[in-house]
Amino acid sequence: MISGIYSLEELQQTIATYPENWRPLVLTNGCFDLLHVGHLRYLQVAKALGRSLVVGLNSDRSVRQLKQHWPGEPPLRRLEHAESFRTRACSRHRPIVPEMQRAELLCGLKPVDAVIVFDTLTAVSLIEALKPDIYAKGGDYTIDTLPEAPAVTACGCRLELVKVEIPTSTSAIINKILNFR
Repeated sequence: MISGIYSLEELQQTIATYPENWRPLVLTNGCFDLLHVGHLRYLQVAKALGRSLVVGLNSDRSVRQLKQHWPGEPPLRRLEHAESFRTRACSRHRPIVPEMQRAELLCGLKPVDAVIVFDTLTAVSLIEALKPDIYAKGGDYTIDTLPEAPAVTACGCRLELVKVEIPTSTSAIINKILNFR
């Protein structure tokens, strides 16, 4: 077992037993497939919002589902955009890095106190179970586009949309590699 990777039950118990080590708790989530400096800076800012940072990591299965299409669009609709064809084609092979390796990498980052792998498309169940003090997401979201917004409001935690410092993405990195010949 890798230190810092928890099941939901283990993490709930740990937080309940030692709240002084965890609260105020910041929760964020994502795929974190190919780690890049944008991820690191985002996690550093998120950690600075509270005492501890818990990262909800999308499982391999949920990454495959998320990368099949963009929210609000039917899966095949995105193919109409020529620019996205290569990204769409490589999305079938996502994640690049398996979930337990992604979890271990995240645990090795200084800002991250805990990682929990989850299998759903949104972090609503984590928000409801962990009741974070702060929920952080990238500034590329708005309150209207964030699927977890109703759960954040319902649990009474503060929403922080973290400004994107370095506009990069795993998909852009993959495309750059695929186009480099």
